[in-house]
Amino acid sequence: MCDYDTLIKTLQQFAEQAKHKPLTLGEALDTLDEAGYAFIAIILVLPFLQPLPLGPITVLGGVAFATLGWQLFHGNESPVLPEKLRALEFSEHTWQILTKVCLNILGFCRKFTKPRHLSLVNGVRGQKIGGFILLAGGALMAIPFGVLPLNNMLPGLAILFYCIGELEDDGLMFYIAFFWLIVTVIYFGAFFFMLWYFGKAALAMFHF
Repeated sequence: MCDYDTLIKTLQQFAEQAKHKPLTLGEALDTLDEAGYAFIAIILVLPFLQPLPLGPITVLGGVAFATLGWQLFHGNESPVLPEKLRALEFSEHTWQILTKVCLNILGFCRKFTKPRHLSLVNGVRGQKIGGFILLAGGALMAIPFGVLPLNNMLPGLAILFYCIGELEDDGLMFYIAFFWLIVTVIYFGAFFFMLWYFGKAALAMFHF
């Protein structure tokens, strides 16, 4: 388990190492181990935390999160990425930006997070629960609704709270992540119901 303080210190070390030689994404993830899932997810989820749909980008993002969730659920210690992605080199400036993003988001969240409900976060059980949240959030995000508002934001919130819970050892954040998954299912279900209901009514108008 890699907590918030360790993650920030590690990212700062990455920036220091990158002064001499660009650090690849694969090298970074190998160092972060299991926390690499939360690190990758929290960076990737940021563009999706807005109410407007992003079209095909939302689908691709959902597939990426679902893939990460599948790997975590099945016990991979660190994310397995295609070699082309692992070979991406990040400069000192890039690592400084990533560190600043994590500091801003998680620094704010630390005001109301603390270690609790540790049985939900730690060990194999924590891996399974975290993997399920990423997998379910990604699958819901990947549903191609096109122009439906909030279709990326709601599952994105579930993924964000998973990341916070993972990095802060806070099982309550996992509960909140499940809450947002349920809200997403209800919201999508209501959309499908309205689509079916009004579609049926429209067909009835043309039925002779």
